[in-house]
Amino acid sequence: MTEKIWQCSRFEEKYPKRLLVYENMPQTIYVKGKLPLETGKTVAIVGARVCSHYGAYQAYRFAKELAQQGVQIISGLAKGIDANAHKGALDVGGNTYAVLGCGVDICYPKQNQRLYEEIIKKGGVLSEFENQTLPFAGNFPRRNRIISGLADLVLVVEAKKKSGSLITANYALEQGKTVFAVPGRVDDALSEGCNLLIADGAGIANSVESILSELQILPEKKGDFLHKSKIWLASHEEMVYSCLDLQPKNIEEIFQEVPLKSGEIMEILLKLELEGLIIEPVKNYYTRTGG
Repeated sequence: MTEKIWQCSRFEEKYPKRLLVYENMPQTIYVKGKLPLETGKTVAIVGARVCSHYGAYQAYRFAKELAQQGVQIISGLAKGIDANAHKGALDVGGNTYAVLGCGVDICYPKQNQRLYEEIIKKGGVLSEFENQTLPFAGNFPRRNRIISGLADLVLVVEAKKKSGSLITANYALEQGKTVFAVPGRVDDALSEGCNLLIADGAGIANSVESILSELQILPEKKGDFLHKSKIWLASHEEMVYSCLDLQPKNIEEIFQEVPLKSGEIMEILLKLELEGLIIEPVKNYYTRTGG
């Protein structure tokens, strides 16, 4: 059944109360699915569209572990950091919401169609733009004030020095919101924006616990990671995972040991990395994260 599009004006009870305190918010919001719960803690996770494997993993991990603690995840459905943040929340049954720079009847980018549909089932997509509004470049900086306005805290995972994510962070600071950033290498352009935010006083997101502490959420106790690493894996994923251990293994060795096409192996390695089961400590070398 196709989810209907509905709208609410600033003068209606269902309009997000978090946005009412700011003068520059839209008069009308269009929604497909649901709006974020007013009572729930909410974190916006934003970052580069063209991100590194490390950035994708961190976005996925932070969203997943925050969602496991009941935190709602807000992002923008863009490629890269946004998409991985939404996926992290969805993979543990969490609620996630996408603020679009086009009408809610349009999935942008098109490659995220399946993700768009999953978000609507477990949360919602929303926009200030009417149906059939195309994703013009100028729409995206505007929508960022809504992303930050709906959040209790904004987490920037990867961002260049001149990045739309920094626009979101600036909106958050103007709104009196807390901003955290994932630190990165000093010589990495993708980390330059995050490192600048930290230098200017943003919180250092060196663990999920640092975010939970800021939100005043006491994390539930987690089982030993060994139990997490024994989750069910599809047979092909199990083949790849089983050939790894705690010593880094070169990708060429993996290609030789696993009877699958190299493209399939690379896709599985990325999925296992996003799940937090393996890491790539050095380029083209992989190892388990627990064992």
